[in-house]
Amino acid sequence: MEQHIFWLGHSSVKIKGSRIVYIDPWKIKTAEKADLILVSHSHYDHFSPDDIEKIRKEDTVVLAPPDCLAPLGGNARAMKPGDTAVVSGVTVTAVPAYNVNKSFHPRSDDGLGFLVTADGKTIYYGGDTDRIPEMDQIRADIVILPVGGTYTMTAEEAAQAVNRIKPGLAIPIHFGDIVGSIEDAGRFKDLCTVAVSILPVSED
Repeated sequence: MEQHIFWLGHSSVKIKGSRIVYIDPWKIKTAEKADLILVSHSHYDHFSPDDIEKIRKEDTVVLAPPDCLAPLGGNARAMKPGDTAVVSGVTVTAVPAYNVNKSFHPRSDDGLGFLVTADGKTIYYGGDTDRIPEMDQIRADIVILPVGGTYTMTAEEAAQAVNRIKPGLAIPIHFGDIVGSIEDAGRFKDLCTVAVSILPVSED
């Protein structure tokens, strides 16, 4: 089954294929229930228990850093960089996400990016990160990276990462709310040597 990726604003993404996967749901309007929810780190604009409850059903699995588990209860499991989990046929590998030249996301916090493999495709979701050495080992069909700067990579740094990974498609996020603008996304697109899709914000 083909996968469809929806940008729900800021850093929130929905991957819809044979399973419904949300990453960092925040301020979402959709009511479609999740099979799997991934949380990259504990900052409020990425970890929102209220938004998770909107899309959670009885058998929804939540994979999140250990410091996010307490408010969730139920079927929530801890992930750290290097961990892999398989949920309903979806393989999730947690990879590092951290800042190298700023202090908002220190490496010691064990923030996460994700490699999500389902329906024959691997999607790399970078999380709140700078361009880090670990990205040189990433292999993915689709790459979703922050481009807004300040707390994460700039558009230029994100394009450098994409051009090194060489996916079939790149998608910019983390702009248009709190930090970053559509101009950052456009600059990212101009600098990438692979196909780029600047998604509209979806309420579906």
